[in-house]
Amino acid sequence: MFSHSHIKHRNMLVQPFLVIITLGIYGIYWFHVTLRELHKANGRPEPVHWKWTVLFCIPLLDFFTFWHYSGEYAEFVWGKYPRILVFILWIVFFPAVWFLVQRDLNRTASVQFMG
Repeated sequence: MFSHSHIKHRNMLVQPFLVIITLGIYGIYWFHVTLRELHKANGRPEPVHWKWTVLFCIPLLDFFTFWHYSGEYAEFVWGKYPRILVFILWIVFFPAVWFLVQRDLNRTASVQFMG
């Protein structure tokens, strides 16, 4: 069992505005910090998330990051959503991935805050 005290609660209503205001840069930041949180929650070493953030910004290679992120998220939620389903959502309708991931991270952060 790994600690989840590092997971930060983020306002899901403010985030879309931040993406628009920053012309998408907040989306890259969100990907980076949430992947770091997922890695840590899943017991992965800290530095590896930088590699995935760089690949996320490169067309076609970003599919590898979608697959990796999908696996980290699927592990975090104990298979509640299969990796392949999350991967397909990344490709077809990425806001659904944002919603699912942030919702589950916020729930975990809230439990940590209350517990």
